[in-house]
Order: sequence, then structure tokens, then C-alpha cells
Amino acid sequence: MKRAKVFLSGILAGMCVGLGGLVFLSVDNRIVGSALFTVGLFVICTFGFHLFTGKVCYVFQNDRDYALDLPVIWLGNLVGTGIMAGLACLTRNAAGLSEKALNMCQVKLDDGLLSLFILGIFCNILIHIAVEGYARNPHELGKYLSLFFGVMVFILSGTEHCVADMFYFWIAGAWSGRAIVCVLVISLGNALGGVLLPLLRSVIAS
Repeated sequence: MKRAKVFLSGILAGMCVGLGGLVFLSVDNRIVGSALFTVGLFVICTFGFHLFTGKVCYVFQNDRDYALDLPVIWLGNLVGTGIMAGLACLTRNAAGLSEKALNMCQVKLDDGLLSLFILGIFCNILIHIAVEGYARNPHELGKYLSLFFGVMVFILSGTEHCVADMFYFWIAGAWSGRAIVCVLVISLGNALGGVLLPLLRSVIAS
């Protein structure tokens, strides 16, 4: 029952990221789009949904059961982004959204795996900064600025977020063997980037 709830929470988180991806694809200005994409992480942090890129940051601060939840969360995120993309494809906006997403996906598919891995690391360093800032900043404004700056910087700097990429591959109809490999490599990069700062902080503090 616990894992089923985690899976459902992962689906909801994936849908939230899909909502952010939807608005990003809907605007032409990348700065505006990256700012509005933050709605996804804002809802996830506010309601405590399970997002792989956020939860993986704390895997070494928790027990084995927490680690075993991570693949369930990842799959839930995959399903959630698929649901959001599927619903979006039933609307009048489908063609424009799919075309824009396909262009983005092609860049990822043409990239090297090492590049995707490193960009995944960079992305989740920023995601950790965003979620840790939201959790620990004592000032309300600071909490939300952490989310905005973390998300905006990871998008504008061209890094790779595995759950956002799931949504783009879904809505572009671009899933393939190569796409699956790319998302898995990005996921591994996100995992390493997410644990990097917590581990270094624990070394400094010891």
C-alpha cells in the first residue's frame, strides 16, 4: 500500500512537471517560459509530491526503504508526464506543442551520452539548491526565489532534467530505443548531481 501511494504521488509530480513543460512550450520567450515552468516544482514542493530529481538528493540521508522508493517514483513520474502529454495532444494546441517539443527532443537525441550525463549532473545541482532553499530558507520570499532561480537557471543554461525530458518525448511522440537510453543516462546524471552537494557538505561538516 505504501509503494502504491508513492507511485500515485510520483504520477502527480510527473503531471505537475508536465504542466510546467506545457507552459514552456506555449510561450516564445525562453526567459518567461523558464519562469513559468517553476509552477511545476512549486506545486510539488507545496503539496509534497514525489519527484525523482528532488527525492534522489536525500538518498544517503535516509534508509534502504527510501532508496527502494526511487525507481517507483521514477516510473510514477514517467506515467504522470505521459498522462499530461496525452491530454495536451487532445487539444487544439497539439500540433504546435508537438512540433516545438520534437525540435527539442532532436537536440537531445543527436547529443552524445557523456554530454547528456554531465548536463544531467549540472541540472540536479541546481534542483538541489532549489528544493533545499525552499525547505530551509526561513523567509517566505526566499523560499520562492530559490525555486525560481534554481529552475530558471537549469533551463536557460541548457541542462537536462529527466522528468521534463520524459514529457517532451511523450508530447513529441519521439520515444525510441535511443530516447530511452538518453533519459536513463540523464537520470543517472541527475542522481549524481543531486547527491553531490549533500555528500560534500557532510564531508566538510565531519
